[in-house]
Amino acid sequence: MNWIPDLRRKRSGEVARKRLKLLLVADKTGCTPELLEMLKSDLCHVISKYLEVNAREMEVGVKKVSSHESKDTIPALYAYIPIHSFHYKGMF
Repeated sequence: MNWIPDLRRKRSGEVARKRLKLLLVADKTGCTPELLEMLKSDLCHVISKYLEVNAREMEVGVKKVSSHESKDTIPALYAYIPIHSFHYKGMF
């Protein structure tokens, strides 16, 4: 049964390909990996006021998406933020 979690682990080639794509898009947009880390940190800090998030599993990056105005692709910031629980602070 211990081998089951190993199947869910990403392969190193997949991880390397994903990182390379991120670096290429970030390079084209002028968004450095350091800037992405600062954005991730700031997002985590702000969102943590309202939600319990897992900062280690958080992902922030830049990817190319189709533009609604033209046929070109444009860079877009994306964030994957795993939420563990909500902190009710009278917002809703």
